[in-house]
Amino acid sequence: MHDFWIRVSIPVALSALAALVIWGMFSAAIALVSMLVLLLIVMAYHARQLFKLGEWLKDARPETIPEAGGIWDEVFSQLYKMVKKHNQTKQKLAEELQHMEQATAALPEGVAILNEANRLEWFNPIAQQHFDLDAEHDIMQDITYLVRQPEFVEYIHESPSGKSGLGKPLLMRPLRHADMVLSIRLIPYGGDKRLLITRDITQFERVEAMRRDFVANVSHELRTPLTVVNGFVENLQDMPDLGQDDARRALHLMAEQTRRMENLVADLLTLSRLENDQSPLREETVDMSALLDEIYRDGRLLSGKKHTLQLEMQSKAKLLGNREELLSAFGNLLGNAIRYTPEGGAILLSWSERDGQPVFSVQDSGIGIAPEHIPRLTERFYRVDRSRSRETGGTGLGLAIVKHIAIRHQAKLEISSEEGKGSTFALVFPVRRQMTED
Repeated sequence: MHDFWIRVSIPVALSALAALVIWGMFSAAIALVSMLVLLLIVMAYHARQLFKLGEWLKDARPETIPEAGGIWDEVFSQLYKMVKKHNQTKQKLAEELQHMEQATAALPEGVAILNEANRLEWFNPIAQQHFDLDAEHDIMQDITYLVRQPEFVEYIHESPSGKSGLGKPLLMRPLRHADMVLSIRLIPYGGDKRLLITRDITQFERVEAMRRDFVANVSHELRTPLTVVNGFVENLQDMPDLGQDDARRALHLMAEQTRRMENLVADLLTLSRLENDQSPLREETVDMSALLDEIYRDGRLLSGKKHTLQLEMQSKAKLLGNREELLSAFGNLLGNAIRYTPEGGAILLSWSERDGQPVFSVQDSGIGIAPEHIPRLTERFYRVDRSRSRETGGTGLGLAIVKHIAIRHQAKLEISSEEGKGSTFALVFPVRRQMTED
């Protein structure tokens, strides 16, 4: 401070000294006028520097700061350092904000910030998708004006800031995304603000629905044979004079239903093993000629000479895969063809190549499948003709098993069918699984 006043006083002191010299050489009046002129020059200089400072403050950038001498050089130097430091801090904050925005954008959940009046202060891209928000027009809008579903509005208003996030989340289907299920939760932070967290749980809900359907279907599938077996057991207990033929018939039906339950349990265990991510695929080079001969023989036994079965080996290539799983998948496809092909029909097994890809196919002349059923054929327990499948011993899990084996072998299951004209099921394997003979 002391140095500052010395530097400010120097021009005034020099003006006074110059006036004293002029007074000694001329007169007091001339000295006074000279001093006033010198002081006016000093004031004009300071005024000019103040004007330059004012103009620069309108757009304060370090690279445009004015040049000056004397005390003003120090002032501008300090301002330059201050503005530069401010810009560096601003740049650092902008980078931190950008990193936060990138982090929240990468979150699988939607995040929105609400103020005490439930107005949107900020939201990430996922929240924008969930609620169809507009980043340009919806900032500082009341969220209940933008999302007008009654259950959402009630949840927002009935969630006080002190208790938000502690209760059950709201499960909601957005009006513009009817196939989506959102889990919504409010979490208080920063005093009077709240975070609106949204999560897409559509897939979880589908899996949960599949689990419920699976349990219901298993219960239903097991109930029928158990009822049959239990009914015959009760009849046998209540009929001591039961004839040998009646007893043999009852035991035969109980054996059929028992085998049906055994097949169902076996398929359930197979499907569980295939769906287990911890069950690795044990690969080997599979001799397709021997494998398909085995499947062909099993198919003839299952058909009981009621169908014309034919095997075509159009390729000599072997396959890299798990023999037991391939045997199960191919056997299920052939078994379905036999079950859904009337007596006297024809079934063709084929091993061929398509653009270098190994292809196993089963073509039948059976009853065919309507187009609306084809997308759902690989669902567990989905049957086009329930009564026919049960009569022929089907468990409703065969194509689900085929689908999972195909996935484990990176193969594609292709289904083409026409009602009354038969169906073709083909497994198309990737080129890298083809093992040519040396």
